[in-house]
Amino acid sequence: MALKYSPVLEARRIFRLLCEQADNLGLPESISAIKGKVRIESDYDRVYFPIPFKETETAAALKAVEGAVACALAQLKFGEANFVVRVDLERASCFLFQAYLATVDGLGKLDKGVKTKLKDTDFLRAQSDPYRRMSANLYETKDKGAYFHIHGSLEATRTLKMLGLEAFRTDLTNHNDIISVIEPAVRKFSTQQLEDMNSHHKQAGVTAFRHEDFLKTEHGAANTHQPAWTVTQLADISPPVPLPSSTTSNPRILQGIKVLELCRIIAGPTIARILGEYGADVIKVTGPGLSDVPFFQVDGNMGKRATEIDLKSAEGRKIFEHLLADVDIILDGYRPGAIDKLGYGASSMAKMAEKRGKGIVYVNENCFGYVGEWADRPGWQQISDCVSGVAWSQGKFMGLNEPVVPPFPMSDYGTGCMGAIAALSGLYHRTTRGGSWHGKVSLLQYDLLLFDVGQYSEPIKNQLRANLSKEFLALRHSHSVDDISGTALLMLQRNYPELFDTQKFCETWYSEGYGANVCVVKPVVNIDGVNIGFERGSRPNGSDEPSWVATQNRDFQRSEKAKS
Repeated sequence: MALKYSPVLEARRIFRLLCEQADNLGLPESISAIKGKVRIESDYDRVYFPIPFKETETAAALKAVEGAVACALAQLKFGEANFVVRVDLERASCFLFQAYLATVDGLGKLDKGVKTKLKDTDFLRAQSDPYRRMSANLYETKDKGAYFHIHGSLEATRTLKMLGLEAFRTDLTNHNDIISVIEPAVRKFSTQQLEDMNSHHKQAGVTAFRHEDFLKTEHGAANTHQPAWTVTQLADISPPVPLPSSTTSNPRILQGIKVLELCRIIAGPTIARILGEYGADVIKVTGPGLSDVPFFQVDGNMGKRATEIDLKSAEGRKIFEHLLADVDIILDGYRPGAIDKLGYGASSMAKMAEKRGKGIVYVNENCFGYVGEWADRPGWQQISDCVSGVAWSQGKFMGLNEPVVPPFPMSDYGTGCMGAIAALSGLYHRTTRGGSWHGKVSLLQYDLLLFDVGQYSEPIKNQLRANLSKEFLALRHSHSVDDISGTALLMLQRNYPELFDTQKFCETWYSEGYGANVCVVKPVVNIDGVNIGFERGSRPNGSDEPSWVATQNRDFQRSEKAKS
């Protein structure tokens, strides 16, 4: 007999828990009055993902906080007090694996032929070359029972050569053949040797810790009691800035708010995508020749303009600083210190804002957090999942004595939601109190939040295990992220078809940039009487001129005009 467990009730509990931490999280003071108008609902009220963590419940709770802060801004802008925030549990679940639900011309991330539909921004073949792709993977080390996640990021050559391997092996295309070459190379080294090598070569690899062992590290001890995210004041000189007045008959909360996104891959772009849902004018800035994962742009670039600017050239800096003159929110998702070295970090931007007499909101997103010995290390979602203990917990859940990276980039999307909350909260404070504000979020703090809210009980885990396919149970530490996610996707499609109701959870746009229809997951939050949704569709990086004024006819038609 099935145990009575309600993800909806648990999501509501986590939402209340976060609201109780409003001061530490920098949330608007009006949250205490708004939280009673938040509804987390579900048609099914069931657990979906084959993992031991309450990802859906946590995502729904975070989306509820996001909606509550958006509601606070709506009250400032529209002067009404009776808004009701609604978060659907199934839509929150779709949010957590939206890259695997998105399609371009009907083809998804794992479909053969999809690469022909994309702009090739994998300039260093870190994704398209199977051998180089596996420079970002989890492997066994020389130490008995110890594992290390190497990560060549978007370049791969340095990590492979660090291990004594060739940068390219065009003869290796089969997964098992590639593993049989790379894992023996990793096994030559202890975890400490690999840590030292990574530090010397400034790579993103990390030891896969059990959670209790991570907490014993200096970095773990420093971060255990940190808030899930922070919003603090950078400067208090500039006066309050009212939200821009509405100029249309169908006004949006962030209409007129300008956002510059300096981010790649998933977590950072997700922050900007969410702000675009509320009506912000978002420009994603990448550099010419800067590598990015092509498919993640399909859903990650929704609602944005996307331009290229060389911030290391005098002309590029001039163009960028012209955009900065009117910016309200800046998002920085690059490795710690990279944007600061260019002169556009949080402190520099706060000084710029003081001179113009109008504060800014600056949001940093990183891997390891902002205190502790590893705060300056580069990292990605899998790195956070391994260092925090999420991967070991996943392996244990699957009945293994080894770590396994969980399916789907859920930590990325959860961190993106926290970043959006920080940005919205900073904007609220700028509106009501003035000054400039600094939001900080990290993949590690999201993972630690998962541990804080607690894993499923053993009876619930047993129920979940009973529904695992033999293919999923056959996965091991060295399987790639796409192997794990693809296997989980097939299992979800069979067990929970309601998650794949594209008419209910997705919307379709015609993209001139892709020359095809693009289907993406809809915004999760609904606020009664408020327009939430995209104003423009997706496009590849570098599709637009670097201007707040649309100078190209590159905006895309809404779903009702999508080409059949």
